[in-house]
Amino acid sequence: MGFLGQGMKEAVALILSGNPELFGIVWVSLVVSLSSTFFAALAGVPAGFFLAFARFTGKRTLESALTALLALPTVVVGLFVYAFLSRRGVFGSLDLLYSKSAMVIGQTILVFPVVTVFTLAAARAVDDRFRQTALTLGAGRFAAALAVAREARLGVLAAVLAAFGRVIAEVGVSMMLGGNIKGFTRTMTTAMALEYDKGEFVLALGLGVVLLAIAFFTTFTLQFLQHKKRA
Repeated sequence: MGFLGQGMKEAVALILSGNPELFGIVWVSLVVSLSSTFFAALAGVPAGFFLAFARFTGKRTLESALTALLALPTVVVGLFVYAFLSRRGVFGSLDLLYSKSAMVIGQTILVFPVVTVFTLAAARAVDDRFRQTALTLGAGRFAAALAVAREARLGVLAAVLAAFGRVIAEVGVSMMLGGNIKGFTRTMTTAMALEYDKGEFVLALGLGVVLLAIAFFTTFTLQFLQHKKRA
């Protein structure tokens, strides 16, 4: 406990001192995670509403597949994206491997099912009378969907926050596609793994404290939205 206590004390001091290496790593993590969450939401939210209201053959199978992908291991995503972005891959000529862009691509694929499935659940939780009333009053299908979207906005926001919570703490995609390059693609999770291997526990603990703070903030915000939705 003495070792841990001393390490935590030094880690907090490192944070309060504004250590440039620590906050540089935090910045990379936030840029990559927020970017991937944005792109996943850009595709996943419309996909969720489409699945909620569209009727087509194989819809149930597609929903089951997306639900199964919620538990998709990050290293599997990293492996497949790596195969496409490597020099021998289909998109190797773009030279994206070991860059922030590659990490964003991988993380977007990872959390697209999260945003889609949670948005689908939020849309289905809205009383269908909202949509039926809008259609009865002469609104088109798109306008009716927007009416449902307004009612489901807290659930959609919760879906986006859940996606962000997953990517900010993931390590497989970041390590495999970013390469853990200092000052460029090193995120909080990959840096913590590296510093642990090196025996540099202070920086690892400092990053852990920041990561926990972000995780708690995300969780509390989700709980607040859920409580507000029930109210």
